[in-house]
Amino acid sequence: MKPQDYEVDIFPLSPEEGGGFGAVAPDLPGCRSDGSTPQEALENIYDAIACWLEASHEMGRAIPQPRRAAA
Repeated sequence: MKPQDYEVDIFPLSPEEGGGFGAVAPDLPGCRSDGSTPQEALENIYDAIACWLEASHEMGRAIPQPRRAAA
């Protein structure tokens, strides 16, 4: 599995949240990131997904299968 296999949700952040855009990977609990632009948020969440997958593997935790089909 690669980070791009996972569904990603990107959404605008309010000024109170610092502005920019947030990103989450719904299949991976707690996996979130942000960025100044939607593209930056997407790049950052892919990095976060890679780290999430690596850490889960190292800890011997189950890794959820992506819900969406790989492109």
